[in-house]
Amino acid sequence: MPFRFVHTADLHLDSPLRSLALRDPDLAALIGDATRQAFSNLVDLCIDEEAEALMIAGDLYDGDQTSMKTALFLADGLRRLDAAGVRVFIVRGNHDAESRITRELALPDGAKAFRGRSEVVTLDRPDGALPVVAVHGTSFGKPHAPESLVPKFGPPVPGAFNIGLLHTSLGGAPGHDPYAPCSVADLAGTGFDYWCLGHVHKRAIHSENPHVVMPGMPQGRHIGEAGPKSVTVVRVADDRSVACEERAVSVAQFERVTVDLAGVADWREMTERIGARLERARAGVRADHLVARLELTGGTPLNWRLRRERELVEGEARHCAGAAGKTWIEKVELATGDLAGARADAGAVAELAGTMNGSVSRSEEFRAQANGIMEEIERALPPEARRALGDSAKKREKTLAGLIDEGCETVLARLREGGSGDAE
Repeated sequence: MPFRFVHTADLHLDSPLRSLALRDPDLAALIGDATRQAFSNLVDLCIDEEAEALMIAGDLYDGDQTSMKTALFLADGLRRLDAAGVRVFIVRGNHDAESRITRELALPDGAKAFRGRSEVVTLDRPDGALPVVAVHGTSFGKPHAPESLVPKFGPPVPGAFNIGLLHTSLGGAPGHDPYAPCSVADLAGTGFDYWCLGHVHKRAIHSENPHVVMPGMPQGRHIGEAGPKSVTVVRVADDRSVACEERAVSVAQFERVTVDLAGVADWREMTERIGARLERARAGVRADHLVARLELTGGTPLNWRLRRERELVEGEARHCAGAAGKTWIEKVELATGDLAGARADAGAVAELAGTMNGSVSRSEEFRAQANGIMEEIERALPPEARRALGDSAKKREKTLAGLIDEGCETVLARLREGGSGDAE
């Protein structure tokens, strides 16, 4: 009798919103509830697929998250699985290790949360069906795990199909801190048949002999987690062969959508291009909703008007998104050509532009003043919005540089209002 289980990780339930909270409140509400809805869809999938087990490879929630509403919601989903006969196996990742929920959540009988030392659980299968399955796991005891946890795992259970559950950065991935680092060769050397990994938010099958699978996350939370999100359904046949199938459970999918406006001189044509591009993007998304970061590119006579009337551009984009159906605009970015070349005929404005973008905006004194203003604004923002400014000195500097450039463009666009180079 085949053994079927579902593998997921990095649910980050009730993860705090970032900049979405400052823009569209309806979009903020959608994304704010998306991790919960994705988890509910995951529970439904396990039950519909008649899975025998759900493997969760860490980061059920975020950091020092303390809301017991999250714990109660999670517990309700676990009880649904328990009632349906679906066993749940959980290892704690870097975020879970520092959460109060970890210490206070009461698990149903059918759920097992592995501790900091390695443990193994042998499953009782229906009517003694084969293959016998052994699940091995070890959790983070602290928020950081600078060394490999693989040596903590015990030997495989003889004759069983051995599954390892581990939260790890593996060999490293862009945008992810190095936690419990190890190699595919290290995992293969354990003699286990399938490794359920977590931590990296992008899906990847690193090996098929044995299977080493990073399932990605079931629901993206911001544009940095763009692209399809899913879980993995695994079927182990009587001969111990393995088949993996990607399944989408996400509510919303973030995507970067580029619209080329090269040569477009008419405002209506611009909106038509935006609408057509959003409809194509929407057709390619598996989730219920598309959340798009719209980038307008190309050399266009509308260049300066776009910058003067940013709010109108965003309004047009949102109207097009509504027409496409279940489509949202997270942000509109303007990258319509080389601004230095576009202002070549602007006379005094061109001279001012050179000064603003050169000696003024790049000076240490100006940067210090701008940084002081950003810090003052940051203090007035709610905690979830502050993250949008950057959580490191390098990211903050990049954010500041972008704001200064955008401000310079807006000033120049206002000075050119009604001047040459505009198509109305």
